[in-house]
Amino acid sequence: MHVDSWALKAKKSGFRTRAVFKLDEIIQKTQVLKRSKYILDLGSAPGGWSQYIKQKSKKSEVYAIDILDMESVEGVNFYQESIENIDTIDPIFSLMGSFDLAISDIAPNLTGIHAIDTENIFELNILTLDVAARYLNKSHGSFIMKTFQNSMLKNLRKKNLRILKRRANLRKVFHVKLKMLIA
Repeated sequence: MHVDSWALKAKKSGFRTRAVFKLDEIIQKTQVLKRSKYILDLGSAPGGWSQYIKQKSKKSEVYAIDILDMESVEGVNFYQESIENIDTIDPIFSLMGSFDLAISDIAPNLTGIHAIDTENIFELNILTLDVAARYLNKSHGSFIMKTFQNSMLKNLRKKNLRILKRRANLRKVFHVKLKMLIA
């Protein structure tokens, strides 16, 4: 397997994935972590983003959920479950509307068939946006989602970010290349 320079940098820095550098770029730009006590990591495996959050904000309470197993991260409450069933996880459900930050690097398994993959990505993005809208603090919640570039992304930005903004009463919507931040 080919290992690129970002993967090597992540390994040298002690991170599980190179995706932490994408998250770091957004966190540094927006400073959303400074005002975040409760953080929800949707699609958390292998745990790189949760690990980054706990290193940068030790006092934050991080709740992570993924259908895949995730090695333990100190200080992170992990639940192996589909985000479709998030309401059944009592510790997370009890904090509905209290999360200051929701993050997501969730992705479906890819089939290699473009039309199917594009639709699966879009549907998972919609599900993730819906969960974030329900669980974020309505007065100051922020949402960071990394997703694949695809033909449905424009539809997601136009239609569903407006829905999320209205539902969660969020003040600003930012788009950053392959990442989206709703703050």
